Amino acid sequence: MDDPERTTAGDAFAEFAISVLRLAGPLTVAGDALSRPSGQTSARWQVLAAARHGPMSVADAARALGLARQGVQRIADLLAEEGLVAYEDNPAHQRAKLMVLTKSGHDVLGEIKERQAVWADRLGADLGEDRLRQASALIAEAIAIVKERSPMPDQAAEEA
Repeated sequence: MDDPERTTAGDAFAEFAISVLRLAGPLTVAGDALSRPSGQTSARWQVLAAARHGPMSVADAARALGLARQGVQRIADLLAEEGLVAYEDNPAHQRAKLMVLTKSGHDVLGEIKERQAVWADRLGADLGEDRLRQASALIAEAIAIVKERSPMPDQAAEEA
C-alpha cells in the first residue's frame, strides 16, 4: 500500500508530531535518572509535582498530566503507602478523596527539583532561551489545535 499524499504543510506537521513523540523517551529516561537518587521514577515525580499544587482528586491530577486516571491512581496509592502523599476527605465528592503532598513528599520533591534545576539550566544554555520559548509556544498551540480538531473515534473510522 502506498502512503497517502500530503501537502508540504501536512508533511511538516507529521515530522513535528513524530519529533515530539520521540522526545518523550529521552525525557523519561532523564527524569528517571534525576528522580532515582530519591527512590522515585519519572511517573512518581509527575504525581508528586501535581500534588504539590494543592489538594486535588486523582482524576484532576490525571487530567492535568494528560494521563489515564487508573495509572495515576496506582501511583498515588503507592506514594500514599510510602507516606509521600495522603488522602483527605473531599467536601465536593464523597468517594473521590483529595490527594495532598505530605512533608516527606515535599522533601523528596525538593531533592528532585534541585537536581532537575542543574540539568535544565545546562540544557537551556545549550539550546537557547529564545528558541525554547518559541518551541514551547508552538507545542502549546499544537496541543490546543489537535484537541480541538481531532476526530472522534467513530468519525476517524468512517473517514478511513
